[in-house]
Amino acid sequence: MSSGTGPTYVNYSSLVQDIQRYLERGQSSIGDPTVFDQIPRLINAAERKIIQALKLQGMQETLIDNTGLVAGNPIVAKPDRWRVTISMLYGAPDGSRVQLLPRSYENLRNYWPNDALTDPAQPPLYYSDFGYNNWLIAPTPPATYPLEVNAYMQPPLLCESNQTNFLSNYTPNMILYGALLEASPFLKDDGRIQVWQNYWNFELQTLGGQDLQKILDRTAQRDKA
Repeated sequence: MSSGTGPTYVNYSSLVQDIQRYLERGQSSIGDPTVFDQIPRLINAAERKIIQALKLQGMQETLIDNTGLVAGNPIVAKPDRWRVTISMLYGAPDGSRVQLLPRSYENLRNYWPNDALTDPAQPPLYYSDFGYNNWLIAPTPPATYPLEVNAYMQPPLLCESNQTNFLSNYTPNMILYGALLEASPFLKDDGRIQVWQNYWNFELQTLGGQDLQKILDRTAQRDKA
């Protein structure tokens, strides 16, 4: 007869408890308010570090806007939580999808220097980043088209009101080790930095290798006749 408690479930609250136990600090806002208040920031810092280090399949989202390209407007606002654009397509009048090709900002400005110019015979062909918050489209859309964007997106960060996300489900150890790594200099515990860095690096290599294999598998499938 089994006396176990079953599988554990990682969420924001359990991560907070694990960090408190590893650090032996921050158990309450009364007894150790400085560390207690810092723990949520350590978790979010670890999440952001994962997002910067890895492009995981679960971070990909497809965003569809039926009026994404507006007639006469070459600027498209990027969605909240955008990180990296994978591909961009728009819906042509015949119902087909047309892929916009990525180009540099300078290339687009040279190709289509007059934003106000539209030509029904010159539908959009290219896009580029226009600062961090927008894309630039060229030629300027002569009509309004639906837009489909595939991108790596930052998952909603963990907090009391958002107990789980893709990272807590798929990379819980990396969040834990990342938070503990962030905590070491905060607590002036330099002796633990390399310990948590080694754990972090192992998880990074493992998850990075898994995602690379998925990318290679997708490439092989596309190349098959």
